[in-house]
Amino acid sequence: MTINVLHHGVSTSVQDLGRPGYFHLGIPMGGAMDRYAMRAANLLVGNDEGAAGLEAVFMGPKLEFTQDALVAVTGADIPAKVDGEPVPGWTAFRVRAGQVLSFDFLKSGARICIAVAGGIDVPVALGSRSTYPIGALGGYKGRALAAGDELPIGQGSFTTEGKSVGESMRRMPSAPAELRVLPGLYWDRLTDAAKQNFFGDTWKVAPEADRMGYRFKGGRKIEFIERKQSFGAGSDPSNIVDSCYPYGSIQIPSGTEPIILHRDAVSGGGYFMVGTVISADMDLIGQMQPHTSTRFVEVTMEGALAARRDRVALLDKLRAHFN
Repeated sequence: MTINVLHHGVSTSVQDLGRPGYFHLGIPMGGAMDRYAMRAANLLVGNDEGAAGLEAVFMGPKLEFTQDALVAVTGADIPAKVDGEPVPGWTAFRVRAGQVLSFDFLKSGARICIAVAGGIDVPVALGSRSTYPIGALGGYKGRALAAGDELPIGQGSFTTEGKSVGESMRRMPSAPAELRVLPGLYWDRLTDAAKQNFFGDTWKVAPEADRMGYRFKGGRKIEFIERKQSFGAGSDPSNIVDSCYPYGSIQIPSGTEPIILHRDAVSGGGYFMVGTVISADMDLIGQMQPHTSTRFVEVTMEGALAARRDRVALLDKLRAHFN
């Protein structure tokens, strides 16, 4: 079975849960920006959680199915339609051979995940089918989809048709969005006033927001404690001798606009990191549109671990829903 891409939408690509284990070689983990939504979509159609699906940003693709298929769309509210008739989100629905799946205008959120029973059956690259476009690795020919592409689909079933995920098990950003941050190794480079402003100000997602990272603007400039630059560091006051970057780490070049590194981020560089968004909140970033008001909330390591336990409990509840 194949799916014919009639229109590519915006930045639609094949994604799964990523390819961990190569970050030290400069190859990011990648995978779905909203991993929870991708897991839910796969479970809805009876796939393994790590099966490959499609991720689209702001506008969904237009897809023609050559055989009957079971499909689910999760994540952002971009209403799906089959031959022009609305179908519910976060629900497994059937698409008949010859029918076309399309999407209405974005209502909330930023990214949808589209799962098809059997999964998108593109070749595995370094243990994953996810697309890393900068490295032309994985996915469909290492790039975002284009009109005329034909996506191979694995063998699936219709055993979960009609199954849905209720509102209580969906997770989207609040208004304003809140991202919990654990201060990092270089937090002491900020003045006391800057530390208060970073957590006290309301920031907004800048237009420069993609799979590599999200930039934020609107808060007061962050001041750094004066110091003599280390040998080998750049002249910017936020420069250091190159260091490794963890996922979710926040850098503030020149103290003006925080940048959160995300799924396709580089693995190291010469800006110090003031902190890191906790793992439990990384999916939320992928659902934030430009101009979304955002607050950074300080947490301790104990708070971050508690949030991770809560997220694991939510995943367990989701899995139990399908047993």
